[in-house]
Amino acid sequence: MTRPVTEVAVGVLIRADGAVLLADRPAGKPYAGYWEFPGGKLEPGESVAGALARELHEELGVAVGAVCPWVNFEFDYPHAYVRLHFCRVFDWQGAPHAREGQRMDFFDPAGALPSPLLPAAVPALRWLALPALYALSAAAQYGRDGFLARLEAALARGLRLVQLREAQLADDEVAQLLPEVRARVHAHGGRLLVSSRHPRALWDRADGVHLTGAALGQATQRPQVGWVGASVHGRADLARAGRLGCDFAALGPVLPTASHPGAPTLGWREFERLAVDAPLPVYALGGLTAADVDVARRAGAQGVAMLGAAWADQ
Repeated sequence: MTRPVTEVAVGVLIRADGAVLLADRPAGKPYAGYWEFPGGKLEPGESVAGALARELHEELGVAVGAVCPWVNFEFDYPHAYVRLHFCRVFDWQGAPHAREGQRMDFFDPAGALPSPLLPAAVPALRWLALPALYALSAAAQYGRDGFLARLEAALARGLRLVQLREAQLADDEVAQLLPEVRARVHAHGGRLLVSSRHPRALWDRADGVHLTGAALGQATQRPQVGWVGASVHGRADLARAGRLGCDFAALGPVLPTASHPGAPTLGWREFERLAVDAPLPVYALGGLTAADVDVARRAGAQGVAMLGAAWADQ
């Protein structure tokens, strides 16, 4: 017998320093004492944003600004089968305070976290380690030294996630370039992924792999590496990436690109239609720059993925 689905709006309040608000569940509720993100059930006819605004006011006494849809996934608890609509909130009015007697505080997602955590909060806390910007390498375009100089400059500006993707370079050239890129990325506390178009041995020398669309379609299990991204082009690809256990996806092209002039694009409306129901964080890809991050977040994106714009002169 199919269990009824309880729709739940979940608020991820993110301070300017990246810390997120967690609160524990009060006595008398299932999983009492477990820490979670605030939120609550949708009432009949209520939107996710409306439910979240109501719940955060009732629980924390804050009035939220823009609610950015983020990730949707289902979780089967013993007491309920829930569909969790995670939304990020970067702007609110009022100081959060526990109006229902719960413990609460802001925590660095990469630091010490309270225990125990509600099971469904665990993957969301991992996703919070993903930055707003994701850059694809361009060593073939700029040459080794030129690209490394541009990489260093971009890292100094705050870039923290890079994909080594060099279709025009031979495998031995990519293998020689990888430690140079990795050293620079790691020196700034970032992560380096290797495109799955490059040899499998290189994935383990980085922090993970980014699966091409073809590799995603052929994969039967999650690669055994630290982080896994995937290129997707529609709802079926997003669902597959979620089932495979990928950490994020890159969806596009959203806008026209210099590399593929005249190619069909999604546009922001179609991107949002796909991203708001995605079971994992989604980067908007194609014709975008760092200036598009806020637009992308409002459309349900983790942030933006860039090629040319990541390495352009500033």
